[in-house]
Amino acid sequence: MKAVASETPDMDDIADVEGGEGPASLREKVYDDLRYRLITGRIAPGVGISTRGLAQEMGVSQMPVRDALSRIAAEGAVEIRSKRAVMVPRMTPVRFEEIMRLRILLEPMIATEALSHITPEILRQIRAADEATDVALAGGDVLAYMESNHRFHSLIYGAAPLPMTFRMIESLWMQFGPFMRVVYGRYGTANLVDQHRVAIAAIAAGDAQALGAAIKADIGDCEDLMQDWDRLNL
Repeated sequence: MKAVASETPDMDDIADVEGGEGPASLREKVYDDLRYRLITGRIAPGVGISTRGLAQEMGVSQMPVRDALSRIAAEGAVEIRSKRAVMVPRMTPVRFEEIMRLRILLEPMIATEALSHITPEILRQIRAADEATDVALAGGDVLAYMESNHRFHSLIYGAAPLPMTFRMIESLWMQFGPFMRVVYGRYGTANLVDQHRVAIAAIAAGDAQALGAAIKADIGDCEDLMQDWDRLNL
């Protein structure tokens, strides 16, 4: 019988296996971490991404980081221009408009589908996320705002039994997150409009139409920030 050569696992993977988690689990953790960093604007557009730096920061080898970046590149959130040149692409008006159109199609729909699945506990968490958003807006903390805003929306959307749609929405957020971090930083949080309370009232009332309208208005407020693209100098 022909012998089958076994691959030598990475040292980080060995450590994970010994801790009860395999290489696949490690790759998923790195992938989810990078997705979250992009969604919340922790990685800036137009700036090179160091796989070595990310690996050191996460305490893993470069292999799972490269694997995650390849997957994220396939979703359009980063560009791999060479082995060492990885970056978030700069936003264009055409690309931004397409992302917003897709959001308007998908997010009100998934929110209304989620309504009957939002339990009192989930609603409590949604309210807490909204309170954190208010604190971030009042304090001018853009990063905290983006984190709590994402949590607010993901708690609603994640309640829907539509995992494929939820994943598509997360991919869209991953593409515009770094860009919106720049926009919010230039506008300041004092100029941001919060539609969350309208959405919460609709959830509490069990009003699917009002919830969908609140989510659509929230996306529209995001679009309104971009009316003067040239002035933003993006």
